[in-house]
Amino acid sequence: MRALPSAPVEKVIVTYKSKAAEAGSNTAAKSDTAEKAAKTGEKLSFERRLAGGGALVDLGDSATKQDLTEVMAAFRADPSVASVEPDIRAYAMAVTPNDTDYAKQWDLFEPTGGMNVPAAWDKTTGSGVTVAVIDTGYAAHSDLATNVVSGYDFISTSADARDGNGRDADSKDEGDWNATAGECGAGSTASNSSWHGTHVAGTIAAVTNNTKGIAGIAYNAKIQPVRVLGKCGGSSADIADAITWASGGSVPGVPANATPAKVINLSLGGASATCPSVYQTAINGAVSRGTTVVVAAGNSNANASGFTPANCANVINVASTSREGNRSYYSNFGAIVDVAAPGGETRRSTDTPGTVTTPENGIYSTLNSGATTQSAENYKPYQGTSMAAPHIAGLAALLKSAKSTLTPAEIESAIKANARPLPGTCTGGCGTGIADSAKTVDAVTTTPPAGTVFTNATDATVPDNTTVSSSIAVTGRTGNAPAALKVGVDIKHTWRGDLVIDLIAPDGTVRNLKTSSSSDSADNVLTTYTVDASSEVANGTWKLQVRDVATGDTGYIDSWSLTF
Repeated sequence: MRALPSAPVEKVIVTYKSKAAEAGSNTAAKSDTAEKAAKTGEKLSFERRLAGGGALVDLGDSATKQDLTEVMAAFRADPSVASVEPDIRAYAMAVTPNDTDYAKQWDLFEPTGGMNVPAAWDKTTGSGVTVAVIDTGYAAHSDLATNVVSGYDFISTSADARDGNGRDADSKDEGDWNATAGECGAGSTASNSSWHGTHVAGTIAAVTNNTKGIAGIAYNAKIQPVRVLGKCGGSSADIADAITWASGGSVPGVPANATPAKVINLSLGGASATCPSVYQTAINGAVSRGTTVVVAAGNSNANASGFTPANCANVINVASTSREGNRSYYSNFGAIVDVAAPGGETRRSTDTPGTVTTPENGIYSTLNSGATTQSAENYKPYQGTSMAAPHIAGLAALLKSAKSTLTPAEIESAIKANARPLPGTCTGGCGTGIADSAKTVDAVTTTPPAGTVFTNATDATVPDNTTVSSSIAVTGRTGNAPAALKVGVDIKHTWRGDLVIDLIAPDGTVRNLKTSSSSDSADNVLTTYTVDASSEVANGTWKLQVRDVATGDTGYIDSWSLTF
């Protein structure tokens, strides 16, 4: 860390004993200051009374350390004085890290496409939070090593694992290369090892201020590498077990996780029109144990609803943006995307696939130089929603560290509510915008000046011609609800004109928020309604009721809130 500047002390704070006249009288404090000035020969002046009752006394800008010592001694010798202390300087601690390649990490700090990470470091750096990276495993890297805790290898097939056995406690990345085209099915190509999990891990929690490499977003968090991807990818059965284990759940034949993760990053996926039940069960279990699950939207420039686990409920689904703040040309999109984050572009969309023409616009992170098996550590830029997701996983770790009581639903809601609009374009839907780290951390650590927010961020599917509801239990309030009750609604649904939305009070009173409209073909309902609920008792179970009145378009309640 950088050394703090040595600033001269120009003022002291004097606290008088409660019974002293100077404790309550500015006139008496001024008189006492004048007496101390005469005694020490210094030019002292009473400046003002502080909120805590202390008197701020100015020594003048030419005071030396010896002058300060003499003045403080004079006040301390006075039996009417309870304490005297210097008025010291404080400095913003979000200084630029000294990591040698930090300048390449535009995704953290640039105002256009970056995620405003450094300004969050004054309040949180991820301490006390473990993030499970369920991926290819861990390739040893000195810019990660001290932040890595024991993980597990969940690849159950020995040939895919390439380590001579099935599941074991060694999460070492053995490489995911393919020697020949077609080896992993029709259309598969020969390729080198990606060391994908190590790249993801570096974005989340690379060691920071160590005069080398890069800075991690939650650089005091811990990384738990959980290996599920080997030769020809990984199976949903193995991935589901890994989600369960990483979050502290029990998996038959596998020892309990000694350091359960409060955040899981899933930068992986496959094509599927629906979320397999094996995934959804595992994700629901993880969330119930208090673990936030972050998932990459996918890299097919298609609707994310056709890819899994991006299309599972109870996850934070992350699209990718470019350095210019546009949706990355490859990123999936759609109504189910929750938020966007930098994923970069190592080439332009019109450049030859497989080439790297704009490495400076990719996401720079920890890697390995081995073509197949591990060799020397290095750093390289990658692009992908796989790179965007760990930005959100890192932010989730910052939030959990800053306020340990946050639930996964509250973390998701905070990230989405405090995102900023894309400065560029996003065709198809990129959630609520680009996540803003500092703004989100401030939101969860600062008590709002007025109003208490109650949120339900558990997804509720809205099928055709069906009525569904989502509940919020309001507690701790006195009296009735306000005359300007704020009802925040985030519903992902194509052709929103199909929807009728009502707020149902604890006593069953129905207040209509939105009517159906055959001409409203826009997607999604993302707005805040103001309702006069002053006739209703505040405490109790409130419901958001959503009715689909037509055929052909479906969606789900992503989240909603009540602000009292």
